[in-house]
Amino acid sequence: MKIKILTLACISLFFIACKSNEKNATETIKEAEEIVAADTHNAQNSLDWAGTYTGVTPCADCEGIQTELTLNPDLTYILKTNYMGKDTHFPEDRGTFKWDSTGSKVELLGLKDRSNLFFVGENTLRQLDMEGKEVTGPLAEKYVLKKVK
Repeated sequence: MKIKILTLACISLFFIACKSNEKNATETIKEAEEIVAADTHNAQNSLDWAGTYTGVTPCADCEGIQTELTLNPDLTYILKTNYMGKDTHFPEDRGTFKWDSTGSKVELLGLKDRSNLFFVGENTLRQLDMEGKEVTGPLAEKYVLKKVK
């Protein structure tokens, strides 16, 4: 008789524990969904990114590259560059751009043999290297374009 009562008590505890874990798993999934929903804000949907950005980026064989990049709400761009000490005009590249899957980087489509990726920040664009990574080191701040309008 004691064995039956002990067995019944163990089975009851097992079912109570399983029901408790089921509730905790459901709560954990709900919390994870709330975190994902909270993290859906990114540069693409949270920042006023459209506008004109300017700066002077480093150049291997000139004084610097005077750069003006305009990003338009219709996903088109105008890129003007001046190789200081070499050019006296601003040649223009026009095209479209796309956002990466995270909504934090833009890729200027149609540019060849030059970096075409930018990280979008609050009133800034940070030019990335040819592999899409952030430039580090003493010249890192020279790769930041600031929004002027």
